Amino acid sequence: MARILSGIQPSGTLHIANYFAMMKRMIEYQNDNELFCFIVNYHAMTSNQEGDRLRNYTLEAAMDFLALGLDPDRAYFWVQSDVPEVTELTWVLSCHTSLGLLERSHSYKDKVARGIVPNTGLFTYPVLMAADILLYQAEIVPVGRDQKQHVEITRDIAIRFNNLYGDIFTLPEPRISDDVAVIPGTDGQKMSKSYGNTIDIFEDEKSLKKKVMKIVTDSTPVEEPKNPEVCNLFALYRLFAAPDAVETMRVRYLNGSVGYGEVKKELVGLIRDYFAPFRKKREELAGDPGEVIRILAKGAEKTRAVAVTTMDRVKEVTGLKYAGK
Repeated sequence: MARILSGIQPSGTLHIANYFAMMKRMIEYQNDNELFCFIVNYHAMTSNQEGDRLRNYTLEAAMDFLALGLDPDRAYFWVQSDVPEVTELTWVLSCHTSLGLLERSHSYKDKVARGIVPNTGLFTYPVLMAADILLYQAEIVPVGRDQKQHVEITRDIAIRFNNLYGDIFTLPEPRISDDVAVIPGTDGQKMSKSYGNTIDIFEDEKSLKKKVMKIVTDSTPVEEPKNPEVCNLFALYRLFAAPDAVETMRVRYLNGSVGYGEVKKELVGLIRDYFAPFRKKREELAGDPGEVIRILAKGAEKTRAVAVTTMDRVKEVTGLKYAGK
């Protein structure tokens, strides 16, 4: 049994790339592992400073997770800001992290290159992520390829700290699932809220149909062979269709016996039916947000017990816990 940790940002309504790249995997991990799964609202503040919006997205993300099958009795499930030890550890780690290490962060440089005006939180994002991981002594961190470097930075920070003070932190390993490494959005780019190309998990059917029909494809005629391996539409289709249906559709692509419009219509039904069993639970949770808040509070209490144990050791070895305390 491994201790696995991952979190998701409440920076907008969660979409199908969030589900397949992270949420589905985490829900499956709870069966045979010690799962730590949380809503990373501190991280979301690097791009969202609207209090009401952050508050609402945080609760909605929790509702989505619970509706999709996360069991708070079999996992540690909490909101990042409900465990204050994470900000304590962030400061301690900041004092043991070189400026050069953070300056090498690809994610930071990519965002600046796209014209995002950086704040200090965005620059020190990897230190907070390191605190998230090390505070709970996580062994495995499932991430996308774009986040792999952050886990490597976490390891660098932990190694430096352990060399100074002894074996305080577990060195985490990234786990990347290649089959869902990049999920395309409706425009063919990586699906992302920042690109406005997402299909939400609990999209209503009218909106779902509109978005799917807008998925960008090439101009190959219906009767001409098509390459499924470079088709954004096929990449989404294979996420929802059964393996035999995927293979049948692949053959039809290659034989030139299917048009993109037909595939899009089928995809609408597949997405609708896939999430239909979870929709009722999602509506029940939305009708009783107080229960969701109670679940998160209980999860934070359970999680803090682990966090306090780590912070006690950190304070002891760094001298923050002094005589008489």
